[in-house]
Amino acid sequence: MTEQPPPAAPSPSEYRIEDLAHLSGATVRTIRAYQDRGLLPRPERRGRANVYGDAHLARLRQIADLLDRGYTLASIKELLQAWDAGLDLGGVLGLVAEIDGPWTDEKASRISRADLDAAFGGTSDESAVAEAVELGVLERLPDRDDEFLVPSPQELAVAAELHSAGVPLLAISGHLREVRGQVEHIAARFLDFTTEHVFQPFLDHPPTEAEAAEAAALVRRLRPLAQQTIDAELARAMRTLATRYLRRHLNEALPEARRTATAMGPEPQGAVGAKAPKAEQAAGAHQPWPAPGPVADPRTATGPATTAPETTTPGATASEAVVLPAETVEAVRALVGAEHTAAFITAAARREVQARTLDALASGNLRRTPPSDPAEGPQRSQG
Repeated sequence: MTEQPPPAAPSPSEYRIEDLAHLSGATVRTIRAYQDRGLLPRPERRGRANVYGDAHLARLRQIADLLDRGYTLASIKELLQAWDAGLDLGGVLGLVAEIDGPWTDEKASRISRADLDAAFGGTSDESAVAEAVELGVLERLPDRDDEFLVPSPQELAVAAELHSAGVPLLAISGHLREVRGQVEHIAARFLDFTTEHVFQPFLDHPPTEAEAAEAAALVRRLRPLAQQTIDAELARAMRTLATRYLRRHLNEALPEARRTATAMGPEPQGAVGAKAPKAEQAAGAHQPWPAPGPVADPRTATGPATTAPETTTPGATASEAVVLPAETVEAVRALVGAEHTAAFITAAARREVQARTLDALASGNLRRTPPSDPAEGPQRSQG
């Protein structure tokens, strides 16, 4: 029996770009893009042909694995550069994973097309769906036309609630675009701030494994601070601006009431029939609301009605107390605030009296008999 020679040592494999694409699962276009971005070494040139080896195949599989784990191409490039420099990637991978990890506890969900249409009034709107996909509010699923991935169920729920309140879908998407730009600016400012004061010592040189682990711990520690800061400041701003907006819109909605109150004179103050000081009357003409009079709190009233501010008709010698139901006073208080309740009720009453007086004059029920001769003075009506 003839003895067989020992097998020769395997020679390094050589691939054309098409073979490399087939073995790695990447496209030829992707391989060339990786080369242009510095993620993949250039091939060896042999005559007119480019030759790739096992190192290229291993690098392509490595990139694919990191992409599947959620890393961006920019992060992968930094990792590979550190790896090529001989650094231990354990701590670096942990830091990148911490940064690329989710910044919210919210979990993505799925929604069927039928449920999506039902959440927005029951009408199918292809343009609105396309807009939501472009904004990332919805993501299409492969080979599924009747179901979507919802990265942020909370964001979709907010849009549905706004739509049910009467906000058009186009206005909602426009508002989201505007808010997103402003929030991204805030996020960039927060990153600049923390980089300058916290992470700068880790960025001026390739971090060691210990430094990368320390930086990852700092990311975990600071991660919730951005959202907590925005939540607190948004609550403060909404509280301040909502009060300001309410007062402005109420002032705009009641111009006639303010004009009537000004024409009828100053509000009565204090006891029955008491007049406000002249200085206060003069100042009241420039106030957004007439000076309020006292109104009893309906929650402490002993009967079913509450006494509203007393009013005096022009020319009258005495004022008459008007009793209003407690729920009416409470509704006015909820609308304009306790400090404006009396002024609102008084102005509304005066507005109604003026309207009825004008109606009566227009219908001829109230007439003045003109004098027959100016020299004779006014005549008394007969009969």
